[in-house]
Amino acid sequence: MSFKIITAAEAASHVKHGYNVGLGGFTPAGTPKTVTAEIARIAEAEHAAGRPFQIGLFTGASTGDSCDGALTRAKALRYRAPYTTNGDFRKAVNAGEIAYNDIHLSQMAQEVRYGFMGKVDVAILEACDVTPDGKVYLTAGVGIAPTVARLADKVIIELNSAYDTAPKGLHDIYEPADPPLRREIPVYKPSDRIGTPYVQVNPAKIVGIVEVNRPDEARPFTDADPITMQIGHNVAHFLISDMKRGIIPSTFLPLQSGVGNVANAVLGALGADATVPAFEMYTEVIQDSVIDLIRSGRCKFGSTCSLSVSNDCLQSIYDDIEFFKDKLVLRPSEISNNPEVARRLGLISMNTALEADIYGNVNSTHVCGTKMMNGIGGSGDFTRNAYISIFSCPSVAKEGKISAIVPMVSHVDHNEHSVNIMITEQGIADLRGKSPMERAKAIIENCAHPDYRQLLWDYLHMSVKGQTCHNVRAALGMHDALQRKGDMRLTDWSEFA
Repeated sequence: MSFKIITAAEAASHVKHGYNVGLGGFTPAGTPKTVTAEIARIAEAEHAAGRPFQIGLFTGASTGDSCDGALTRAKALRYRAPYTTNGDFRKAVNAGEIAYNDIHLSQMAQEVRYGFMGKVDVAILEACDVTPDGKVYLTAGVGIAPTVARLADKVIIELNSAYDTAPKGLHDIYEPADPPLRREIPVYKPSDRIGTPYVQVNPAKIVGIVEVNRPDEARPFTDADPITMQIGHNVAHFLISDMKRGIIPSTFLPLQSGVGNVANAVLGALGADATVPAFEMYTEVIQDSVIDLIRSGRCKFGSTCSLSVSNDCLQSIYDDIEFFKDKLVLRPSEISNNPEVARRLGLISMNTALEADIYGNVNSTHVCGTKMMNGIGGSGDFTRNAYISIFSCPSVAKEGKISAIVPMVSHVDHNEHSVNIMITEQGIADLRGKSPMERAKAIIENCAHPDYRQLLWDYLHMSVKGQTCHNVRAALGMHDALQRKGDMRLTDWSEFA
């Protein structure tokens, strides 16, 4: 069966007001880049004519500006799930203009399959190759591509020639059965392959091929600074100590790492320490630092959902694809982030917090409890099921006006029951086997910035005694000081007496 070549505008015309659109890709890696921008233009034209036009959008994770940004600015989104990082989208969500559902990434595909979000009308996948019988070979990211392609009434393929067909063979596409027929996912080590290298799509559903030649809209990350480098060294020191104590096997365990400059610094420190054996990764995103570790032999294998790397790095992978084909695999997000697999493999999870409280509860999404920053992403998938769960962050932000360690987090994404280790540039708090009060003492003494340490002790001493000590009126007092006075250091506990 031959497929019709159509323009991005022709493809977008298949999307109607009220439709739900599902996208392949994960982060900007492998996400569609032209049809979504044309959907935004349709929305602008319809709005100018006085007609409604909004869609629901189902993705694997964040996308590029040509998707989340363009659709937001055109006011084309009614509903969106899950994770996102786009600044315009963030502003619209916090203004109440878009219904945003921030769910665990491992659950996105199955909740769409279960019908929790309504039907999928149109799916858009980016591919490097398509065969006449509907085998779609994806590019740098997978996400929920297999699920939305199977469920959608219509499928649009963006055939991106930017990297030719180099990605073919990197993917392992597997979709589990739904309950009550679900079986175990047979991944027993990160390098196991259990599916096919392509997404199988019913050819009759493919309405056309849009020819594209555009690289991924990769996001730059800031270079490591002395604070993030110290956090990285602290994480490495902790893991080495646990390995020497026999808590971590001498062969080490697979790592999961979040995204960003702190995560890059942590991986860099682990890779540079010769006492850490060469390790494997089972994670949701791989960044430039991991590719460097694979090249040097410090990382033996990387299982991921997307290559969230710079375009230069991605090109270097494709230029040396024979080297990487047996060292990388790209999976759907419900497999890369699957709790069953995470617990079986014994992952060491390393994620980033916005803030943590003195008992180990972590907020990774909301500024002062109300303003969405990015979303929970996959951190919850891994944290709850990790062999050891680590959260790290700088102890202060905004030139010291904000403490990352607070009496009570303003929003809870990961509760104290799931967080094992808290690390800042100040030090390491091992929370394992400790009561709430023991955790509080460890976090205040080891993780809080000196400017805030006494303030936190004073809060603890004025709290109502119990299993978990709090002063209900003062629990968010540091956040209150930030909003009223612009600086958490100006907290006056006497105001709450």
